[in-house]
Amino acid sequence: MKKALVFGGTRFFGKRLVELLLEQGVETTIATRGQTADSFGERVTRIQLDREDRSSLEAGLGTGEWDTVFDNICYSPNSALDACELFKDRVGKYVYTSSMSVYDLGAGLTEDVFDPYTYPIIMGTRSDFPYGEAKRLAEAVYFQQAAFPVSAVRFPIVLGTDDYTRRLHVHIERVSKELPIGMPNPQAEMVFIRSDEAARFLLWQADASLTGPFNACSNGSIALEALIKRIEAETGKTAQLVPETEEAGMSPFGVPESWTASNRKAANAGFTFLTLGDWLPELVETIAHSE
Repeated sequence: MKKALVFGGTRFFGKRLVELLLEQGVETTIATRGQTADSFGERVTRIQLDREDRSSLEAGLGTGEWDTVFDNICYSPNSALDACELFKDRVGKYVYTSSMSVYDLGAGLTEDVFDPYTYPIIMGTRSDFPYGEAKRLAEAVYFQQAAFPVSAVRFPIVLGTDDYTRRLHVHIERVSKELPIGMPNPQAEMVFIRSDEAARFLLWQADASLTGPFNACSNGSIALEALIKRIEAETGKTAQLVPETEEAGMSPFGVPESWTASNRKAANAGFTFLTLGDWLPELVETIAHSE
């Protein structure tokens, strides 16, 4: 890979992906709305565009061609179709950041639980569908319409000190302040992936032989009550867990039943995942003592 385009490369795991690409000497272009500053200086080329607006996308791309496109900000079937049409004959491999939200809740979910190759396509914009359905439809468009190799990376919730959505941070803050946390089922198990691991996985997906959907999560899962106990240990406070509270107090992890996925397909293909139990306690400690 000599040239790469990254949609959404200025923060979180997208930023980490750009850093990895630059370390490997890849000529990298980042495409965003231009609302978030980055620290890459002259090492990258920047394109300012609206990913949801076809005319803006077409103008921004110009006549560019890339070995790999990493798309972290496609949220609708319309946007997926725009990419299929505009990147035809201009890209070697397309890596789409999808989501575990393509699945209903369940344990040990495997890629074949949702088949994007046969899923009926309904066109629409981001506002026309719930998040999970929009991701399902976008995958369906890519796999049924694209004339180039595509992989779809199904991430769970991504965690890290650099998480701008602060999903783990919120739990630590509320426990520290002894504020109630709405959590319907503390016994539910979840899987996660760390932001640097997510970036490393996306880079690995640039291999043109890796096509189709891939689950990507660290090895192992954790019950939400065990995560809360870890936070209690670091903060010295007792969590106030309740089944339901005001919207601001509801846990971003508040699933009513376990939601875990199998990463065996990617592991069998050669990717080495981190182990959740090795990094999550350290991340909780780091955030707890930096707030």
